[in-house]
Parts: sequence; structure tokens; C-alpha cells
Amino acid sequence: LNFVKNIKYKKTILFSLSTVTGLALYTKIQKQRKSKFYDSIQQNKKLEYPTREEQIRELQNEKTVFDVLIIGGGATGCGTALDSTTRGLKTAMIERYDFSSGTSSRSTKLIHGGVRYLEKAFLNLDMEQFNLVIEALHERANFLKIAPHLCTQLPIMLPIYQWWRVPYFWAGSKMYDFLAGKRGLKSSYFLSKERSLERFPMLKEEKLVGSVIYYDGQQNDTRMNIALALTAAAKGAVVANHVELIDFIKDDDGKIIGAHVRDNITKEKWDINAKCVINATGPFTDGIRKLDETDAKDIVIPSSGIHVVLPEYYSPQGMGLLDPSTSDGRVLFFLPWKGRVIAGTTDAPTKITPHPEPTEEEINFILGEIKNYLNEDINVRRGDVLAAWSGIRPLVKNPNATDTQSVARTHMVLVNDKSKLVTIAGGKWTTYRAMAEDVVDKAIEVCDLKPKNGCVTEGLKLIGSHNWTPTMFIRLIQTFGFEKEVAVHLSSTYGDRAFEVADYTKMTGSRWPLVGIRLSDELPFIEAEVKYAIKEYARTATDIISNRTRLAFLNVQSSLESVPKIVTIMAKELNWDKDRVKEEIKSVSEFIETMGLRARQKAKIGLSHNFTDNEIKQYKKVFSKFDYDNDGHITVLKLKNVLQYLNQDVAINELHELIDEVDLDNNGSIEFDEFLQLMYSLKTGNVANNRFGHIASTLQKEIDVDRSGG
Repeated sequence: LNFVKNIKYKKTILFSLSTVTGLALYTKIQKQRKSKFYDSIQQNKKLEYPTREEQIRELQNEKTVFDVLIIGGGATGCGTALDSTTRGLKTAMIERYDFSSGTSSRSTKLIHGGVRYLEKAFLNLDMEQFNLVIEALHERANFLKIAPHLCTQLPIMLPIYQWWRVPYFWAGSKMYDFLAGKRGLKSSYFLSKERSLERFPMLKEEKLVGSVIYYDGQQNDTRMNIALALTAAAKGAVVANHVELIDFIKDDDGKIIGAHVRDNITKEKWDINAKCVINATGPFTDGIRKLDETDAKDIVIPSSGIHVVLPEYYSPQGMGLLDPSTSDGRVLFFLPWKGRVIAGTTDAPTKITPHPEPTEEEINFILGEIKNYLNEDINVRRGDVLAAWSGIRPLVKNPNATDTQSVARTHMVLVNDKSKLVTIAGGKWTTYRAMAEDVVDKAIEVCDLKPKNGCVTEGLKLIGSHNWTPTMFIRLIQTFGFEKEVAVHLSSTYGDRAFEVADYTKMTGSRWPLVGIRLSDELPFIEAEVKYAIKEYARTATDIISNRTRLAFLNVQSSLESVPKIVTIMAKELNWDKDRVKEEIKSVSEFIETMGLRARQKAKIGLSHNFTDNEIKQYKKVFSKFDYDNDGHITVLKLKNVLQYLNQDVAINELHELIDEVDLDNNGSIEFDEFLQLMYSLKTGNVANNRFGHIASTLQKEIDVDRSGG
């Protein structure tokens, strides 16, 4: 640039050239990075799966006769589809809702042999329980191998408060390790009281003598279920969600030769021809069996188990907790999961319903059990419950057993001798693969099928796992410009398919992150996942909010706030009209209510029944002492004025803490129903050492004097 005489112009030209060169180099590097990553992904193009529309067309082909038709798209159904198609059998699988929409999405998220089953096996000399533990420990290792992005090891603490229990729990954990053999996880070990409190600072210190740490697996259950479905589709199975069985088609001898079905999205109906039908519908097993044979004896004993989701500060992120003996005799897990904490579960008889709901009593039971193990610094509040769900566990009994009360903890394969309907029921998430293997073996035997090979699902990697590494999130950050939390989420949810999700992202318009517009500020789910979920066969907003993302399972309030965004994106992608949009908003909102919202609302409505009319009047007077401007809320400023009225001087940070003790909605103020909830807790003794309650009681005494005419 010697020909340029003006120094100012020379600097401007140099700056422009350097900027253009830099951008060109950046673009080239980005292309090279993406090309490298996509080259590795191209290696798995054989694992690409057809679109849902293509799958539906194949199901509607009158000339097609499937070897196996599976009813049910939960863990067992999808696992069975994968087992069947990889044996060379022409396989179809239908699910009336979405994949993993039932029990399979509502687990404790553990992949475990079952420490409580092991204890019962020894105490009751129960060989069935012992064999279940052996089988489950074997399958646990398989999970970690076939889907390492969805499954991890998790240390779980058994706190010990009596010295004599130390050798008991230590020996039990070592036996658990021993039974796992070479396929075991990290070894269990004992921690002193001091070390236990270092690892789990929230733990109650009083009378603690130490703890035993053992390892189990943890998974993202619904995403694991979807990975099974998509892998089965990629291997040749024809799988379709939102397709419902209406009736069986039988020949003159009463043998099932197909099914009459309906697409619940388009309302189309058609017939599917099949040599063998497998019933893998979990809690709904008996309904399908009675569709085949009206007088079939029930084999399912439905049991409900609820879980609550709490903020991350309830537990260290790298450590779970196990209460080995709750007040009702069950164990209670307290586990970090997806940046939150899961606590559960209960065990109670229940009715079978597509969308079970937790009750307020069940939620309060879980919270009450949690209090027994946490120190006084943690005020276990109903308002901290971010979500709560109920799942139906399909325990089974042998219909031919003389003892009708005997319940099998393992799975059961039944065959109708006349229709040849094959039913798989019972078992647990961890043993889905073994269940699938057993039921396909039986289908081959009963229906005289001709597989090309035996079972090959052990060690068979699922979609997303082939090129995944634990540090893949860094490549997502550097390649696309995601923020770390979002990149970690995408990597641990989609595995090496996270790069495909990234292709759907839009620029944020911010300096950082460059891409990845969130559905909710509180959680790492992004808008691009909605579009990608449609590729994964999602067809309703509930599919997105429950199964493709885990919004509804992590925070129901964030779910509600995300609904407009999700529905808007889906409406554009799937060409929904205004009526369909309204229908989706109504439907998904009703679903979110079942995730803990309705229980809360019922509790508020029913709370007044715990007081007499006079008591409610007095509490309203107490509330009005705080709410002097009559707007229905108690704020920090109002609380300060009341305390001045009582001649108490409290710092502003303590005022906020006082509000937080009672603020169930976490909105920074207290409403009358929240105030009434506190008064009821004080009345029944469920809340102790509550400073706000003490102030309210003081005001109530003053009002009582006025009421008596003093």
C-alpha cells in the first residue's frame, strides 16, 4: 500500500482487509470443523430412519404381511421391535399416544439391580428376587454400553444413624458389587461422619455415624425409549406413534391374523396384516387381552408411584441419597437429575388411567420423608415442588396360580392357545432387553416364524451413541456458538445427533451465545429441538413438552410458559389451522395440570374445609393486618410495617427470608391461600420454628382480644 499517501486511508484499508481476511478464515475453519464432524456422522447414514408419513404408508400397504405386530410403544414394546427386526423378522409396532408416554417416562430414572430386592431375597430366602437382581445387574451394564450419552454412573449414599447398621449395609453393598461381577460399576465404600457431611452437606448431622456409598446407573428414560424406537426404525421396523388398536382380525379358527387400527392424528382407519401379535402395553395389558378374549382373567395389579422434583440445592449434583426404610416400609430415592432433584417413590393401589396424577397427600408424604434426612438449614417447602408425577407400575400375578395374592416381581410371557396372542407383562425398565428377547423367542415358537438369526441386541449401540464422547459438548460450543449449559444438554440428549439438531438453530442476535434460543430461560431446551422432534415423529405439543424435551418433568411453570412458542413452531412446520392450534393449547395445558398443578389447586380449594367458619374469619383479620391496602398480597414492605407495629426491628434480607418461608408460588409475595396453608401447618404441628408463623400467631392473639369485646 505504498501508493497510498494518506496514513488515515492506509489504516482504514488495512483494517478492512484484515477484517475480510479474518471473516474468510473463520468461515473456512468453521466449514472444515463442520465437515469433519459431519463426515463422522455420515458413517452412520445406514441408521437413518424413514419419516412418520412413510411409516404410515407402509403400515397401510394391503400387500404387506408382517411377521410380528407389536402393540405398545413403551420400553418393552420398542425393545421388542428392535429385537424382532434385528433377527430379520418383518416387524411393525404401534402406540396409541407417543413413544414412552406412559409408565416408561415416569420412572425413578435409575438403571439398577435393586438393593431392596437383594435384601428381601436374603431375608425371605426368595430365589425369584435373587434372580431378578442378577438379571438386572447384567442388563445395567448393557445400558451404559449401548447408550453412554443417555446413561451414567451415579454414586448413592446410604446414611447410617446406628453403629450396628454399619456392617449390615457395608456387607449388603459389597454383595451387590460381587453379584455384578466383571460388569460391575465402581466399588462401594464406607465414609466417616465427617466425610459423609463433606460429600452431602445437606444431610442431618445429629446421630449420624457415617455412610455407605454404592453405585448404580441413571438414565434419561424417555429419551432412551425414543432411541430404541428410532433405532428399530433405522434397522427396518415400521414404527408409528399415535396409531391405536381398535380390534383384532381373526381367521375362522379364531387365530389373530392382523389388527384394525386408527391414526389418531388424521383419524384414518385401516387393517394391518400380521402372522403374530405381541401385547406389550404395560398397565393396559388386561384391556388388550380382553379385547381378544372377553373373559380373560386379570394379571395386572396396578400400583402407583409418585415423584416430586425439587430445586438443585436440595442435593449435591454428584451424589444421590437412599432412605432404606420410610415410614410406610418402602425405600425412598433422592437423586440429582438434569440440574434438579428427584424424590420418590410411593407405592399404593390405583386405578388404570392414561394420565395418572399425584395427590396432595402423596406429595406431602414425600416431603415429610425428606425432612427426616436434611438438616435444619433446609426448609422443605411445598412451594419448592417444581413438578410432580405419578406412574403406574404394572405388577403381575399368574392367572393360573392357586394363590391369587402372589405377585411376581419378574416379567411374565403368556400365550392365548386359541388366538396365539403373545403377552409380555411385569418386569422393570432395567430388564426391558431381556424381556424383549424372551417374548420374541416365544413368538417365534408359537407362530412358527422364520428369523434369519438369533438375538443380537446385547451390546447393540443405539442411535446417537456411535461417535459420542463425553467432551462432545465442547465441539458444539466451538463449532456453533452454543452456551455451555445448552451444549451439554444437547450432547447428553442426542449424542452425535446433536449436530443435526444444531442445523435447525437460529441466531440469537446476541454477542453470546451465537445460536440456541431457549424455550424457557430456566432450562436449556431450545427452539431448534421442536423442529427436530417433528423429524423424530412428534406430532403434538404434549409430545414435545413431555417426551422429546423433559420440560413438564422438570418445571411445570416453565412448561406452561413455553407452550405458545412450541405450538407456534409446530403450527408452522405442520400447517396447523387455528382450530388445531386451540386444540393443542387446551390439550397440552390439561396434560401439564396432571404433572402436579391440579393437586396444588385442589389443595388450595380444599384447605378451607380444615377450618371452622369462625377460624377462617379470624385468619382473614390476621391477613388484613398485613394486607393493609387490601390488594390481596403481603409484600416485604407490608411485612416491615407490621413488624414495626409489633416493635420488632428486622433487617431487609431477613424480611425476604420471612416471605420465602411461606411463598409457595415463589413470586415474592404471600396470598391468602398461602397464608392459610401456613396456618394449617402450624395448627397440625407440621411446621416448627417458623418465624412468619410466630408473627402471625402474635397478631391473632391481639385480634382474639378484640373479638371477645375486651
